[in-house]
Amino acid sequence: MFSKACQYAIRATLFISQKSLQGERVGLKKIAEEIDSPEAFTAKILQQLARNSIIESVKGPSGGFEILDKNLDKIKLISIVEAIDGNQIFDGCGLGLKQCNSAKPCPVHDKFKSIRENLKHMLSTTNIRELATDLSIGNVFLKA
Repeated sequence: MFSKACQYAIRATLFISQKSLQGERVGLKKIAEEIDSPEAFTAKILQQLARNSIIESVKGPSGGFEILDKNLDKIKLISIVEAIDGNQIFDGCGLGLKQCNSAKPCPVHDKFKSIRENLKHMLSTTNIRELATDLSIGNVFLKA
């Protein structure tokens, strides 16, 4: 459903959030290791997330990536998806057809429309703090 880059971006944001809740910044190598992503690919993803003000990049010896506490409630999953994949997932055809719309629907148009709406609602209402908290207390995991 999401591109590989978007999957890594969500995982990276959640890992950074978890560390931020603990008052820590985390470096590129550790993020890549924890989300099972190639380091160079992770660096590009983190750049996009920083450019879109989802994460903060702090340079220097005690630098790394973090999310300010005040932003943990504000950042929704939809922000990450849109920063990496755009909004095509909410507008595009489930079968990838270019001309699919209500006037000329594909075979799964109506069924897929409700799935897209539910997905958009979930992504728009889920904030990073709640997911990072579940991660911190061990209710969920990022790495098998």
